[in-house]
Amino acid sequence: MAGGCQARQHYRMKQFSMKWGKSKKARKQRKYRDNLPLHARIKLMNAHLSKELRGKYKRRHFPVKTGDKVKILRGQFKKREGKIERVDRKKERLFIEGIEIVKKEGSKALMPVHPSNVVILDLNMSDKKRKNKLEGGVKK
Repeated sequence: MAGGCQARQHYRMKQFSMKWGKSKKARKQRKYRDNLPLHARIKLMNAHLSKELRGKYKRRHFPVKTGDKVKILRGQFKKREGKIERVDRKKERLFIEGIEIVKKEGSKALMPVHPSNVVILDLNMSDKKRKNKLEGGVKK
């Protein structure tokens, strides 16, 4: 009995560490991304800024947030614009108003979109921390 418990502990997942180095192995990269805690996944939820915003804030990308206006660049809804209704960090997906798919039963559901497939046109500036982070990089 005691031997079985030790064997089970051997296979238990190690606790996540931000000090993960790097690996060329795709399996380890996927393992790292899949085991990220939700507070660290915000770094994976970046989207490119439009040319106007890029010139204004001197940044190429920024984490997306509910209320941002985005334009879809890839997929069946290419060139469509809308506001972000919901951000799912667990699955790394955005849900944009007006971007819906029709199910077989006839009901409509918001279609999930990956942040790499959108560009931010307008930022939601209601959060003071987010505003300071953006304007901290702009040199006057």
